[in-house]
Amino acid sequence: MSESAGQGFLMATPSVQVTDRAVQRIRALIGREQMSETAGLRMAVQGGGCSGLSYAVRFESQPAARDNVFEFDGVRVFVDPKSLLYLAGIVLDYKEDLMQQGFVFENPNAKKGCGCGASFSA
Repeated sequence: MSESAGQGFLMATPSVQVTDRAVQRIRALIGREQMSETAGLRMAVQGGGCSGLSYAVRFESQPAARDNVFEFDGVRVFVDPKSLLYLAGIVLDYKEDLMQQGFVFENPNAKKGCGCGASFSA
């Protein structure tokens, strides 16, 4: 990891991936909310859900001091160190079809998941 000049946060070597569709959707949502250029999508893992752990995504105006910051075509993704243990290698996609619309997680660390894809166990 290398520190970004004057920003006070770390730019991380990607260990999470975001598809082009997800990048486009994140960019559109940040633009719609008129967030600053330091804004990004936070990906996290929290206890709960039908499989024990669940994914959390939300927009934040800037990363926290210890966050890993990943950048994809100008879109930033923030992951705290504890969540990165469960998210390393994950691919975040965005799907829109007749049955569902939203972010989809392809997590190689998940031993099992629930039918909706919102929770998993490691």
